[in-house]
Amino acid sequence: MIKELLQFPKMAWSNRALIWKLAKNDFKTRYAGSNFGVLWALVQPVIIVLVYWFVFEVGLNAGSQKVKEGLDIAFVLWLTSGIVPWFYFSEALTNGTNSLLEYNYLVKKVVFNIDVLPIVRCAAALFIHSFFIIFMLLINVAYGMWPDLYTLQVVYYSFALFMLVLAICYWTSAVVIFFRDLSQIVNIFLQIGIWMTPIMWSLDMLEGKGFAWLIPIFKLNPLYYVVYGYRDALFYKVAFWERPGLTLYFWLFVLILLGSGMHVFKKLKEREMDVVVEDYRSRYPDKRIEREEKNVQKNLGKAERLSKWEKFVGKLKNKKEKNR
Repeated sequence: MIKELLQFPKMAWSNRALIWKLAKNDFKTRYAGSNFGVLWALVQPVIIVLVYWFVFEVGLNAGSQKVKEGLDIAFVLWLTSGIVPWFYFSEALTNGTNSLLEYNYLVKKVVFNIDVLPIVRCAAALFIHSFFIIFMLLINVAYGMWPDLYTLQVVYYSFALFMLVLAICYWTSAVVIFFRDLSQIVNIFLQIGIWMTPIMWSLDMLEGKGFAWLIPIFKLNPLYYVVYGYRDALFYKVAFWERPGLTLYFWLFVLILLGSGMHVFKKLKEREMDVVVEDYRSRYPDKRIEREEKNVQKNLGKAERLSKWEKFVGKLKNKKEKNR
């Protein structure tokens, strides 16, 4: 797990051009078949925000309370600061979970580093997220809250959110290959998660109703750190290093999740290669695979062995596809 974690920065940096190209292509092709294209990605979340605002501010009169945990702000500002990071988390997790399934033509037909696919999906979701950050800041300006140096922390918390959802996606994208129902479980989790995270409500509400003992439990949710980080940057004017306990907990959680997720992902890749080789061996019972495997193992370092073995398996995949 630690080895995969240490190799992650090098892997991501060495493939940065490929990740950027695939992320742009993923973003463009997702809405290529519709008349309004990418506008649908922008309109739908805006409508959701308007619906939540109408229900809570007009219907339930939540906006009249204005003061949220010591803040005298309009409810729409409180809402957008929480729901903008949630929109990104939801989209990136849904798309990242299915990254191997939807990019199966890359996995099956060519020698391709599939480790980058979850990164590609999470990076592609950043395009829409950037728009909504600007949208959120414009709403704040409309209410007289201008950006300052603290606002720059939105970039840090967006990066933290990216790393969190990427760590989860390495787990889910690996497991969903063998357990397809995981996609439905993820959707149910997202439907519950939006209410279990203090996005449209505040933790003060728990204290007033005798559930103060639940507050530390809700703070264990890593999304709490991100959502309240956005509010620290926009409203409370608190730097992230002024909350050392939460910051340390969040990054330990993310690093452990990322390292373990990449380890599971690597095991999946090894299993896939084994399946391809065994299938080829059953079709062509000659000694070529045994000879190639011994040749790869001989006089080569571990990293070189893995690289050459992956190339050989890639050739077998291509030959298998041609014979169909």
